[in-house]
Amino acid sequence: MVKVAIFDYGAGNIFSLKSSLEKNGAEVNVITNLDKMNGYSGLLLPGVGNFDPAIKSLSTSKVAFQDLAKKQVPVLGICLGMEMFFEKSEEGKLHGLGVLEGEVVILPNKFKIPHMGWNNLQVKKPSILLEGVKEGSWVYFVHSYRVKPKKEDIVKADSDYGISVPAVIESGTLLGTQFHPEKSGKVGAEMIKNFLRACKK
Repeated sequence: MVKVAIFDYGAGNIFSLKSSLEKNGAEVNVITNLDKMNGYSGLLLPGVGNFDPAIKSLSTSKVAFQDLAKKQVPVLGICLGMEMFFEKSEEGKLHGLGVLEGEVVILPNKFKIPHMGWNNLQVKKPSILLEGVKEGSWVYFVHSYRVKPKKEDIVKADSDYGISVPAVIESGTLLGTQFHPEKSGKVGAEMIKNFLRACKK
């Protein structure tokens, strides 16, 4: 059985994510300090909270997080979790984790914020997370921001709802989704399984 950790920013309910991982055969612990990552095969940064408070809660673990990235430990960032991979966000004033180049920007004001609902994926490149996921699959979004990576090749799928939104990013063992796989039915469960498979390698 693969053992993974969910980092808790203290911002809200991560029960559905924990439950989804456990249903797919993982042993899951919720942690608040990355210095205790020994024995875990993967880490998840959940999609609940606001940028600055979440970064603050990770501030004492920032070096430990960068070490995880260097050691090629699979990390899945969901929504806010993925946004924190980047250098900065319009949602806050603090620096992001900076493991990926780029920024996070607010959705255009023509959209109702937060954008909530099901949108389909346009797969652009092969991806660990998207193995077995069909083109046009529907996933569930709840977000007000989108990522703008400096390197376009890390965007493996996007979603178009009047604007192209990077939906899946992947750089080495850093994996991210703008949507919530734990709330995306069978398609999301497939991605959770793919992540856990990567953790076993």
